Amino acid sequence: MFQPGDRVRWMTTGDDGLPLTRYGFVGGLNGDHSRVAVMLDGHLKGDTVIPLDELAPVEVGTVELRLYGADLLDDPSLRQGLVNLWSAEADQAGLEISEVQCLGTGVRDVGNTFALAEVMAVGRAWVLIAALDQAAPDMICVRANPLR
Repeated sequence: MFQPGDRVRWMTTGDDGLPLTRYGFVGGLNGDHSRVAVMLDGHLKGDTVIPLDELAPVEVGTVELRLYGADLLDDPSLRQGLVNLWSAEADQAGLEISEVQCLGTGVRDVGNTFALAEVMAVGRAWVLIAALDQAAPDMICVRANPLR
């Protein structure tokens, strides 16, 4: 359950029909426990009430960059650019990333999954992964997984 002041991520659909990720802080809890009032970044209007199941806490492992274009994984120079795009997403989410070490043009893991970089955040090592999204065949997802 979220508490007032928690940083959250809301994955929604923009007016143009494209996926949109918004970040904000929990402003308060409603009495019905199914919705949360969130102060979204850049919105001066006040709180937006969002269903609880559409929110995720902002953590290194939950920040994802989703982009259309499966061909982004095919070109080595474009794969390198995904590291900077994910870093910008992490910055927008409010995460403090202490170090990013690129793994060249990416190391192929299984199928069309690539390890792109090692990331240090919250005192832990993470590996930045880019892979095809299973739900949308022309979309890729870039996310950090804990390094074992």
